[in-house]
Amino acid sequence: MTLPVIDPNALFDVRGKSALVVGATGAFGKVACATLGRAGARLTIAAGNVADLSKLANELADEKIESHSISRRSNSEIDAQAIVESAVSACGGVDILVVASGMNDVSPIVDMAPERFARVMQANVEGAWLIARAVGRQMIAQARGGKVVFTSSARGKLGHPAGYSAYCASKSAVDGMTKALGCEWGKYRITVNAIAPTVFRSPLTAWMFEDNEKANNVRAGFLARVPIGRLGEPEDLAGPLLFLCSRASDFHTGHVVYADGGYTAG
Repeated sequence: MTLPVIDPNALFDVRGKSALVVGATGAFGKVACATLGRAGARLTIAAGNVADLSKLANELADEKIESHSISRRSNSEIDAQAIVESAVSACGGVDILVVASGMNDVSPIVDMAPERFARVMQANVEGAWLIARAVGRQMIAQARGGKVVFTSSARGKLGHPAGYSAYCASKSAVDGMTKALGCEWGKYRITVNAIAPTVFRSPLTAWMFEDNEKANNVRAGFLARVPIGRLGEPEDLAGPLLFLCSRASDFHTGHVVYADGGYTAG
């Protein structure tokens, strides 16, 4: 057997690809922007907070990463379509979608109003469904394939005793949507996958990395279930993301990739 002709650099090359990042100003959104932008993709960044979006665009520009901004969330069909049209206008189409938006609302179910549950489901499920629907229509019309990456969580697979009934349900729904669309869009050469992290360094989790009694106790209890033995860093998500957004993952669809140090393995 002759040695296969494989060009690793070409497999992971996203230069010139039009990448739409929704929820771009969040922790994972910034990872996506930095990863894809530094890899040469053409970015359209979408988020609801105008000030945060402007700050992100300036941070990207400081690194010579060009981006096009649209201050909208995919809360409705109109919003989702406007976001896609903005990306198409700026970059000539959409090749990559990263859905990095989402929220959590922690409460025992007996104390949670239905409206709070609905807000989590809207942000994590309906919003992702709406933007995927709009992007899917665009990708199918383009007839050149595409990459869709959702944000799931270890909590889509595992429960939690601290009041995660809304969040766990929403992330399980994202996992199901990932598998369903992976099956539905395979014939169009559009792959659909999800990244499911556990705790990684961000403004919301910074306290868990501190050296004090509370952080040390919580961290020790959590790491007892993490075979790798540490908390996650942003770069731990960058590698799987680049894989799922590039040709390297052309034969991978409908998968949930757990970036969790082995947390869900045991």
